[in-house]
Amino acid sequence: MKIKLEIEKCIGCGSCQAVCPKYFEAQEDGKSHIKDAAKQEVEELEVEKVECAESAAQACPVQCIHIEK
Repeated sequence: MKIKLEIEKCIGCGSCQAVCPKYFEAQEDGKSHIKDAAKQEVEELEVEKVECAESAAQACPVQCIHIEK
């Protein structure tokens, strides 16, 4: 499974970080970043279990977090 984050669309609201600090953290510019993912336009992280990332995707007001199963 993969967690994907479209950095360009991120508005830095912090909802994903609040709901799922296991996978999301703030960058210097205030936008979110997937922990342990390479910093690029669309960050991706392969995981065994998406856990709280699904809740973070649902909480995101601009829908820039995607889960691939």
